[in-house]
Parts: sequence; structure tokens; C-alpha cells
Amino acid sequence: MSADSPLEKLRNVLGGSARALADNAEVELAFTADAPLQSGKSIKVPMPSRSLPPEQVAEARGFADGFALRLKLHDGALHNRSAPREAVARAVFDAVETARIEALGSKGYAGIAANLDHSLEMKLRSDPISRARNKDEVPLSTAIALMVRERLTGREAPANAAMGMALVRDWIEEKAGGDLDALGMAIDDQQAFATLTTRLLQDLELTEGDLIPDEADEGGGDDEGTEDQDDSGDEKGESEAQQGEGEVEARGEQRDGEESDQQGQEDQSDAMDDGEGQDGDAGEDGMMPVRPNRPWSDLPPQFEYKPYTRQFDEEIAATELCDSEELDRLRSYLDQQLVHLQGAVTKLANRLQRRLMAQQNRSWDFDQEEGILDAARLARVVVNPMLSLSYKSERDTEFKDTVVTILIDNSGSMRGRPISIAAISADILARTLERVGVKTEILGFTTRAWKGGQAREKWLADGRPAQPGRLNDIRHIVYKQADEPWRRAKKSLGLMMREGLLKENIDGEALQWAHNRIIGRPEDRKILMVISDGAPVDDSTLSVNSGSYLERHLRQMINWIETRSPVELVAIGIGHDVTRYYQKAVTIMDAEQLAGTMIEQLAALFDTE
Repeated sequence: MSADSPLEKLRNVLGGSARALADNAEVELAFTADAPLQSGKSIKVPMPSRSLPPEQVAEARGFADGFALRLKLHDGALHNRSAPREAVARAVFDAVETARIEALGSKGYAGIAANLDHSLEMKLRSDPISRARNKDEVPLSTAIALMVRERLTGREAPANAAMGMALVRDWIEEKAGGDLDALGMAIDDQQAFATLTTRLLQDLELTEGDLIPDEADEGGGDDEGTEDQDDSGDEKGESEAQQGEGEVEARGEQRDGEESDQQGQEDQSDAMDDGEGQDGDAGEDGMMPVRPNRPWSDLPPQFEYKPYTRQFDEEIAATELCDSEELDRLRSYLDQQLVHLQGAVTKLANRLQRRLMAQQNRSWDFDQEEGILDAARLARVVVNPMLSLSYKSERDTEFKDTVVTILIDNSGSMRGRPISIAAISADILARTLERVGVKTEILGFTTRAWKGGQAREKWLADGRPAQPGRLNDIRHIVYKQADEPWRRAKKSLGLMMREGLLKENIDGEALQWAHNRIIGRPEDRKILMVISDGAPVDDSTLSVNSGSYLERHLRQMINWIETRSPVELVAIGIGHDVTRYYQKAVTIMDAEQLAGTMIEQLAALFDTE
């Protein structure tokens, strides 16, 4: 990005304002095409287009202001000590704290308040509350945070959340209206605010009646344990004061650190089934009491699986892995392999296009009083021309706004013909779906090194702790973003032909990454297609964990998506049976079949049931 470009100038301005607002000269700001994120003192905000539309600039400002205010006004150690363990209650607790931060930080600053409003509107576009049609579909974390925002700032919830709010507002007011009113008295004191929030969660029956934070500090429980907790809290607070607030996603909820994840896994280890997969509802019910209004969107999956460190992981655009000239050469090589398939490719693309477009307007209503004459009723008309109900009319069939993500295994076992056919097929689908208005994202996954990378070296340096979890550096590659036109991303697909790119495959984390990207999309229908040639394999990880460590995580991730998420999951196995993992799957033994199979599988998803 040129130093004189408008985008770079905007980045510098936003970075300066964020440092001033956070009162910290070490804050760094960058643009991202993915979800906005704060990690320590690093802030990533949505990248506006080059023309800098005012709405997109305001959204970037809103996220920058929100993250900067969190750095200044939020004590992460205190927050984690006060937070409840239950998943839904924790989500509400995090969201309410974000509402406090933004309300306090924007008090008296109309510009900051306006920026935060813009970023809130962007978040709500992908939030289930904007599409909720009944009480159970409303995420409590979003609804309660909006009601707290109303109490603290006097600003009503955005219009796109009004319908969802109406579904649960009376219930929340009845249960905890007094608690909401009291929050405004403690907005300047995070500890007191957390105490009131805990009472609110208890009144909403989202917690088991745990001790509220100040009571727990005063003397409940073991003295020795309390002292240890205080000591660890002081150390943690000091560490977080140096590092920032960990990672905060676009929804404003703080991700738990490794200690919190480990604690949650220990708490749930007895409830987790050691089998190959379990029913999502039964598993969640076994881990926590059944609560009213507990939508899937408030229940992130909790697995025993963990990475040893994420320090060396990489999510990167294909264009950043090699220079433009090499990408041109690799794309030319891919095009050469496409030549002898051109006839078949054209037929497949046309067939898919006709199949998808035919469903957009293909239903008929018969026995109508006006419309097109129904040939099947022609005899009736001849016998009695005055008889009505002899016509038919074409009816528009609902064709939901759709996005498709293609997740391609970039492991070494895909080298050669399989990866070529996968790249060609993704290219075909992206072009074809773009013609019919379906957005397509193309992703790949592999590792940065063979048999462990810097993560393994760190593990060795740390003295080889037992059960370290995933012990390699993952590489997640974005070949084409959903909003990116095919012609602009065409060259990136050639990267799959690069020698040395394909290494090992950790499928469970890749599936979770692709799911998290697509779930934030605004489209009504979301389809995730996985192309792989077998089970996950990483020698470094499997050498120090159980032999089924990666496979079990993959099964749990698949089970959670298939039972809890609105994303439709379909898989294609190349040379290996993947039907043992996925409910909707097909296995092909010849890579040449991949293009046709992909199109048939995808087209079948659009068939009316």
C-alpha cells in the first residue's frame, strides 16, 4: 500500500486517534478483510474500498474507537475472575461489559458515539437477532447488551434488531428490569458493574446462583485457595496490563486465554463422550442445565483439543505467498491442464447454471381464472368456453441469497493430479456460481512445516510438557474471498500448483476456521463444501498425543456443525471414504470425476425437498 494512498492516510489517522483514545503510544492499527480483531495492542479494523465510501470509513472508525476504549477502560484480569462458567451466561457477561465500555467511553463525545453506532449496525447484519422469527432464535447476549446500551446511553437499538428485541424484551424486563436500571449507577466501577451483572444473570436463571464476585472475595471458600487466586490474579493483571486485553473479536466478546480454555475443558471432561461423535443437543445438555432462549449461536463448541501455541499460526492471502510473476506462471500451468477438459468443463458449467437458474422461477399455479391457457384443460374450454379455472400462472419460487465456501485440503497426499483437479473444479464453480448471483469463497489448509515447525521447537525448549496438543504451525490460505470477483482472484488459484506448498493437514481446525468465516456472512443460506483425501495427519502432533487425537477433533467439529449450525456441510473424498465422517458426503476413486461430482453435489443442495 503506497504511503501516499488514501487508504494509508486513513490508516495513519485511525491509528493516531486509537493511540490517543487508548492513551497508549504502542497501539498499532491495521486493515483486514476478515473479522475485526483486537489482539493485545494490535487492532485490526475492516478495510474500506479504495474510493473510501463514507459508510465504510465510519465503520472502520467505530471498530477502532471501540477497541481503543477497551484498552483504556477494561481490566481483563478482573473480568475473567468475575465471569461465570456457563457458556450462555459468559456470552451475556462479555457483551454487557462491552456495552459498559462503549457507553462510558462515548459519554460527551458525539463523534465517538456515532462511530460506535455504525460499527454496531455492521455487527448486527450478521447477528441472528436481525433474522429471528421466534423467541428461541434471539441470542440473549445480543438482546441484553442492546437493552443495557439503551439504559446507559438513552439510544434505542438499531432498526434491524427491533423485531428480535420485541420477542424477548418483556421477558427480560419482567425477570431483570431492576437489575438493568441499577447498572447505570456503577458504570464507572468495573468491579461493581460486574457484581450487578452477575445478579442480573442469576435473576435470568442463566447461572446456578454462584457467589457474586465481591462475596467470593470476602470469604467464601478455602482460604488458601483464595490467596492463590489473588496472587495469580495480580500476576495475570500485571501481565495483561503489559500485553493488552488478549484477543477481542468483532462482537466485542473477549476470547478466553489458554488457562480459561484448559479450565473449561477440565470441567467438561467427565461430560464429554469418548466416542466418535455424539448428538449435539445431548452433549450440551449434559454439560449445563437447560436454559430458556439458548440458541446455537450462543454456544461455541468446547473440545478437549487444544493447540500448544498459536504464536506461529498463519492466515494468509494466496497473493502474499509468492510474487505476481510466479503466480502468473503457476496460473498458466493450471490453464494448460484445463485445455483438454475445456469441452467437459463448459458442459458441466452450463448444466449447473441451467439447474440453478431454473429453480429461481419454475413453479406453476393451476386452475386460475386468468393467466396462460392450460393445455391440459383445452377440452374443457372447447366444451364450455365460459368455464373458468382453465388457466395457469407461473409462480416465483423462493431462491435464498446464498454463499458457498469451498475448503480444499492442501496436504502432501493431494500432490499431482488430485490438487490440479481440485483447483480446476473450484475455478469452474466460482465462475459458474458468479453468473447466477451466488458468492463463492475458496480456502485452503495445510501446515507451514513438515513434522512440526516453530511450535515443536518451542515445545522442546519448554522441556517437552506432557500432552501438548497440536504441535505444528497451521497455514490457512485465502484463495478467493466471497465478495471478490472471480477475474480478480483467478490468478491466486495457481498457487496450489506451487512445489513445496502442500504439507500436512489438520482438518478439524481448518473446518472450524472456514465455518467461522462463512457464519458471519449476511446471506440467508450458507453452504460449506470440503474437498479432502482422507483423515487428518500431522506426525509431530500424533507422536506426542493419542493416535486418534486429530481425527476425534475432526469428528466433534463435524458433529457440532451438522447438529448446531445453520451451515450446510457437504464433503467430497478423493480416493478415501469420507462418509464415515460426514452425513452428506460422496467418495470418488478417480480425480477426473471431481469436477462433475462437485457440480452434482452442489446442484443437489439446491433441489427443492
